Amino acid sequence: MPLALGKDVLDKARREGYAVPSFNTNNLEITQAILETAEALRAPVFIQVSDGARKYAGLENLSNLVRDMASRVSVPVVLHLDHGADYQMVLQALRAGFTSVMIDASHHPFEENVRETKKCVEAAHAVGVSVEAELGRLQGIEDNIVVDAKEAFLTDPDEAARFVEATGIDYLAVAIGTSHGAYKGKGRPYIDHARLEQIAAKVSLPLVLHGSSGVPQWLKDKMAASGADLGDPTGIHDEDVKKAIPNGIAKINIDTDLRLALTAGIREVVVGNPREFDPRKILGRGRDYLKQVIREKFELMGTVGRA
Repeated sequence: MPLALGKDVLDKARREGYAVPSFNTNNLEITQAILETAEALRAPVFIQVSDGARKYAGLENLSNLVRDMASRVSVPVVLHLDHGADYQMVLQALRAGFTSVMIDASHHPFEENVRETKKCVEAAHAVGVSVEAELGRLQGIEDNIVVDAKEAFLTDPDEAARFVEATGIDYLAVAIGTSHGAYKGKGRPYIDHARLEQIAAKVSLPLVLHGSSGVPQWLKDKMAASGADLGDPTGIHDEDVKKAIPNGIAKINIDTDLRLALTAGIREVVVGNPREFDPRKILGRGRDYLKQVIREKFELMGTVGRA
């Protein structure tokens, strides 16, 4: 079936009280794992392309891959530009057939963020494509985005309402304590649920949570068993994800957990069988672990059977 529009998928999710995972892809195996699991679970899904993925595999190449493979599944699939850096990148994604784009001008002052976002909204809406923007900044590292603790700040509920009204966006990414990457601090990261409740009371649009990988223990154990030295990675607790969904979170971004899953499978085969050189067997194990992680996310977010 043709790609779905982001707004259609997320409006339904917020209205019915579940969230849709937005998984980053970089290659064939990740895309296969996402789509095959979504189809098996009858779950709608976002597949997103970051700036790093664009540089690695090519924006049009990934767009062609996702659109072709999605045409053979029967669940809603949205192709999303993750953290579009500027107007030109948004235009590139629109030309490449994306059905959802994010403009991330959150590093600018409020009024400049509004101007840049509004310009992208006008372009995307002209061709029927949905738009995500961000207010507040998440700490951590993701591809070309590096935000330290001094630069990170949480979303102000009143500003969020003004931002949505001024820009005409379709969904809003908020900062409430999640962070990009596998290292989200010591212990359980603090998530400001009270702030999220205030935002949800003022903003009726679907809300988006970035930096929400859980870094599950079973993946850390598999990485350690193959000799990986990860230090002490920490993810977002499942309870915090569940608690956020009734307060308007309709899209939840997942990348780090997929990286860990694919790498864990590859390392397991390569370290466990040094004579193996068949890339299908090496990557295949990683794809199996990807499917397990993806299934867990659909179940956690209440997305199973929502297609």
